Amino acid sequence: MFFDMTITKVVALLIVGLIGGLLSGFIGSGGAFVLTPAMMSLGAPGAVAVASNMCHKFPKAMVGTYKRWKYGQVDIKLGLVMAATAIVGVQIGIKVQKIILDHWGNAGSNLYVSVVFVLVLVVVGAYVLRDALKSSKGNIEAKTSKLALYLQKIEVWPMMEFKVANVRISAWVTVPVGLFTGMLAATIAVGGFIGVPGMIYVVGASAMVASATELLVAFIMGAWGSVQWGMAGLIDIRMTLLILAGSLIGVQLGALGTTYVKDHTIKLVMAAVMLIVAVSRGAKVPGYLADLDLIPHLQHQFSVVLNSISFWALIAALGVAAIIISVAMINGMLQDRAEKQVHTVQEAAG
Repeated sequence: MFFDMTITKVVALLIVGLIGGLLSGFIGSGGAFVLTPAMMSLGAPGAVAVASNMCHKFPKAMVGTYKRWKYGQVDIKLGLVMAATAIVGVQIGIKVQKIILDHWGNAGSNLYVSVVFVLVLVVVGAYVLRDALKSSKGNIEAKTSKLALYLQKIEVWPMMEFKVANVRISAWVTVPVGLFTGMLAATIAVGGFIGVPGMIYVVGASAMVASATELLVAFIMGAWGSVQWGMAGLIDIRMTLLILAGSLIGVQLGALGTTYVKDHTIKLVMAAVMLIVAVSRGAKVPGYLADLDLIPHLQHQFSVVLNSISFWALIAALGVAAIIISVAMINGMLQDRAEKQVHTVQEAAG
């Protein structure tokens, strides 16, 4: 189940962890929609990649939560309510993954993880990209979605008020968002790209608050899921520690970056990485189907081409994430410094 660790893989895992942490701090997701495919590309079976990823992300999410709580972006109450149902989803997701692993082995788990990745990444990524491009035109600030405004008008006990998110809504609205977040987190080690959009478009929180609050949810359900996966013997502690080492640095840089960017930039990064990673995972699906004898075995040359597409698409996703976040953060810091200098000059002149 566990691959041989080489120097190349150690360096690759550290770099992947750094960029995954950067994404985690910036968009609120645990970064698993990059980390899980990366571990699978390095040779880890789907179930091991999912388990190890969930184990690494809860201490990272704890650091990210604290950093963004200091910036006043985390809605503790909303996070705890979401986490309560997310834990139930985690239990369901782990059982589904175990059933697939028992019946179809690593090939079945790899196929399942990849297909779910592609479907969810394409649907959610396309929607978030559309919304990001729409809200970025003319520097228009993001508005609460029509769905969230409608759901906020439904008076079903218990009604809850989330002060940081500036939302009053029925607790029942948060149930499906938390449940699906937990199920996906346990099934494919990814919950943030359901939890964050869910809080934005269903609950009505801003992208800034949603991405920060999701870190709290990821911490709670990650700790719970790690215990469950550990009891199943599927956590590769070597991968966990290497990715964690890199991501603990990245998550702090990503959290710092959120203080200098607008909501649509967070959405743009999320959408771009999702769609590119979908290509990476989609290219691996024919190979997994052939491993299960569901389609004829692939010709060697065709298999090499698909593996190359998967690898370079993943590299592109990591590069796009690092470049967009770094450029946005640097531009924001320079603009903030310029505004402070102008303000200082105006005060002196006054």
